[in-house]
Amino acid sequence: MPDDLVRARLEKLEELRRRGVDPFPARVPASERIAVVLEKHASLKPEEHSGERVVVAGRLMAVRQMGKASFLDLRDGTGKIQTHAAVDRMGQAGYDDLCHLDVGDFLSVSGEVFRTKRGELTIAVEGWTFLSKAVRPLPEKWHGLKDVELRYRHRSLDLLSNDESRERFVRRARMLATLRSLLNAMGYVEVETPILQPIPGGAAARPFVTHHNALDTDFYLRIALELYLKRALIGGIDRVYEISKCFRNEGVSTKHNPEFTMLELYQAYADYEDMMRILQSLICGVLQATVGTLVIDYQGQRLDFTPPWRRISMLDAIAETTGVELGTLPAAEIVAEAKKKGIGLPNVTRTQLIDHLFDRFVEPTLVQPTFITDYPVEISPLAKRRADAPELTERFELFVVNMEIANAFSELNDPVDQRERFEEQERLRAGGDEEAQRIDEEFLFAMEHGMPPTGGMGIGLDRLAMLVTNSASIRDVILFPTLKRRDDA
Repeated sequence: MPDDLVRARLEKLEELRRRGVDPFPARVPASERIAVVLEKHASLKPEEHSGERVVVAGRLMAVRQMGKASFLDLRDGTGKIQTHAAVDRMGQAGYDDLCHLDVGDFLSVSGEVFRTKRGELTIAVEGWTFLSKAVRPLPEKWHGLKDVELRYRHRSLDLLSNDESRERFVRRARMLATLRSLLNAMGYVEVETPILQPIPGGAAARPFVTHHNALDTDFYLRIALELYLKRALIGGIDRVYEISKCFRNEGVSTKHNPEFTMLELYQAYADYEDMMRILQSLICGVLQATVGTLVIDYQGQRLDFTPPWRRISMLDAIAETTGVELGTLPAAEIVAEAKKKGIGLPNVTRTQLIDHLFDRFVEPTLVQPTFITDYPVEISPLAKRRADAPELTERFELFVVNMEIANAFSELNDPVDQRERFEEQERLRAGGDEEAQRIDEEFLFAMEHGMPPTGGMGIGLDRLAMLVTNSASIRDVILFPTLKRRDDA
C-alpha cells in the first residue's frame, strides 16, 4: 500500500483534532441496527416517505458525490443502507465535512427513511456524528476476494470485502448454536475440561508441549477431550459434552489445522449403535437449520444425508476395494496376500498395514455419508471389544467426501483391559511411535471405581462446517487459521 494514502488519512486525523473533533469518541449515539430499519420499512413504495426519523451507525463503504447532493453507503454487522446528504438539508459546512470522510471511516447518521425513485431504501441525512477514523484504506474489493494469502492472514479485510466469507462464519455460528440446542434438549450437560494436561490422551497424535514455570512441570495442549469427559461421566453426569479446541502437532492441509474444534459427547447406558442414531439426528438437524435441506451441493458433488446412511465394516470395506481378505492374518501374511493382488505394501506392523490399506484404497471412495464400523482392536485402544468377535471393537467413523467427520465407540469400561491396552500403546511408543497413547493412571484410578456402559463420540466441527458452507479448505471455516510467520514465509 502506498505510504501517501496513509499519510493523507493521518493528515485528516490531525485536522479533525485541530478542529476539536474527537476522532475516536468513547460515547456513541443510541442507534438501531440497519437490518431492523430495512425490515421495518420494507413496504415503502418508490418516492414514499416514512415520516419516521431513525439513527444508524456503521462503516462508510461508498460515496457518490453529485454536486450539492451525495449518496453514502453505511454498513454494520447486519446489513447495508444508503444515505442521502444534501446541502439544502444539512447546510454547506455539514455537507462538506461529511463528504470529506474516507471510505472505511465510522459514523452515525440520523434522518427520515424514504424510498428513492429507483426503489432504494434510503435515509435522508439531517445530522451525523463522527465515530472512528480509518487510517488505512480498505483493500480493493476484487483483489481482496482473489488473494488467498490476504484472506487468511488478514481475516478482517476478507470479511469486509467478501460477503460470502461473512456469511460462512455466520452459518458456522448457527451450526454450533444448533448443536448445543439439540444436545441440551436431549438432556446433555455442557462442561469444560483442561486444555493444559500432564498426559496427552484420548487420541493417537503428537502433542504440543509447554512448560509451567511455577510448577516446574511440562504440560501438553490437549489432543482430545475424551479422558476428562469420561471422568465426569464416572462421577455421575450421565450425559456430558464439550465443544472446545484441541491441538495436534501435525501437518497442515486442506483438511488439517493444528488447532481445531471438537464436539465430544458421552452417554451412559448407550453404545455405538445409539451414537449412530444420535449423529444422524445432529447432522440432519444442523443441515436443516443452516442449509434448509438434507441434499446439498459440496464442491460440485451432490450429497444426500437422508437417513439411514450406508454402513460397512472396516475389513469388509478393505476387501471390497482391494480384494484382500484380512481376517486375523498377521502382518507378513497380509503383505503376501496383497502382493497376490498386485499391491505392494511396506514391511510394518499389522496396525500400520490396516491403516495404510484403508487410507490409500478405501477412503478415496467414500463420498456419500458412510459409517465404517467394527475396527480391529489394535487401532482402537479405547473401544469395547465385540462379544462375538473379540479381535474387533464396537467402533465407527463417519466419512463424507473422503473426510472423517466423526469417530465413536462403545466405550471400554473394563479397567483391566484398559490398562493392558495402554501398556501395549506404551510398547509402541518405546518402539518409536510418537503418536501412541500413554498410560493415564488418574483416568485408570477413576475407571477402577466403576464406569457404566457408555457410548461416546467425537465430531470434527471444522470439517462439518466445511460441508455446511460448501468450503474446499478447512482454512476457509477457521476464522484465524494457523499460518507461518510472514518473515519466515
